[in-house]
Amino acid sequence: MATNLWAMARAVGRAARTAAPAVAATALAVVAPTGALAQDPAASGAAPDYGAAGLWLCRPDLEDNRCKVDLDATVIAPSGRMTIERYRPAEDPKIDCFFVYPTVSMDPGWQSDFSPDKMEWDDVRLQFARFGQVCRQFAPLYRQFTLTALRAPSGAGPKPVGERPPPGVGGLADVVAAWKWYLAHENQGRGVVLIGHSQGGAMIARLIAQEIEGKPAQKQLVSALILGAPVMVPPGRDEGGTFKSIPLCRRDDQTGCIVSYSTFRDRLPPPADSRFGRARDGMRVACTNPASLSGGTGVAHSYFLTKGFLNGSGGDAQPDWTYPARPISTPFVKTPGLISTTCVSSGDFDYLSLHVNADPKDPRTDELGGQIIRATGVDPSWGLHLIDVDQAMGDLLRIVAAQAAAYSAKAG
Repeated sequence: MATNLWAMARAVGRAARTAAPAVAATALAVVAPTGALAQDPAASGAAPDYGAAGLWLCRPDLEDNRCKVDLDATVIAPSGRMTIERYRPAEDPKIDCFFVYPTVSMDPGWQSDFSPDKMEWDDVRLQFARFGQVCRQFAPLYRQFTLTALRAPSGAGPKPVGERPPPGVGGLADVVAAWKWYLAHENQGRGVVLIGHSQGGAMIARLIAQEIEGKPAQKQLVSALILGAPVMVPPGRDEGGTFKSIPLCRRDDQTGCIVSYSTFRDRLPPPADSRFGRARDGMRVACTNPASLSGGTGVAHSYFLTKGFLNGSGGDAQPDWTYPARPISTPFVKTPGLISTTCVSSGDFDYLSLHVNADPKDPRTDELGGQIIRATGVDPSWGLHLIDVDQAMGDLLRIVAAQAAAYSAKAG
């Protein structure tokens, strides 16, 4: 996440114009011959070498692969009956997935370092590891804008230490370097899905604009999931804004297209100061509903954390999953039929509206958390940003599986 997604997108855009030469000239990671990272990456002007295992959270050859985690889920039926769904990764996936994570780092400076901790690990488990059932997985570390820097203006934490890094250092330059290493050493002509949320979604959007659209790599783009970050389109059109020729996805088996949305509770639509969904410069913000890409309302297939939220920003607002509360042994829960989603266009805003299908006869919760919690209470300008991915995970997996099959059929 960023203090203002529009400002972040503009900053990323400025970085993109200088990123290509800056990758080799100014990126500051130091990689020892063993692949271990130096503790002070700013001590050298060397570019990050993404051949090093230590620069990846997920890569198929890693011994410490953070995508290989417990993803079992407790399925809670409308009757209240509970069953366990065991996670099974694909044995021989035909496509790859490349993931850029959102703002999760609690490092003290403006930018994170290359030493991951629980924040990065937990996000990969929540937002990316489950894609192992449809693709090979690649998730690079990158020096992102930190939660420390994000929270400081609101008084929710200390001011970041040190100076802001110059343009072209870290951020997009790291993501581009990781992508180029992946293409050169791992891709081997395979189709690839690009996935990013919030700050990671903005990075994916700029990566596509700079390195993929209109270039040879575009033919290998199975799709891109740009979630909780703006993709702009002209009114009534599916392309011609952020991307000149790459359209929005309107069918599960459509390939070479974009899935993008930001989620708000139906009874709390975007306020005037909303950070997401706002039209600007004659363009509208894209909304594609994963539960029904062709339009209208769909029943979402969700995987929620049993406890907690993305990056800890949701406080303790998550209710018990059943009434009365019952113990749940798995890290995730599924709640079939509990929520529905639809894309809404109202005034200057386009967004994914989430409705909880409350039923007095259903012992499951009638409320969901997912809102940003400040010292003064809920911050409605963020909507349900924290569960953008959770609420649609099953649908995103279904879409990517259909796209993988369609892409593989066309590629022979």
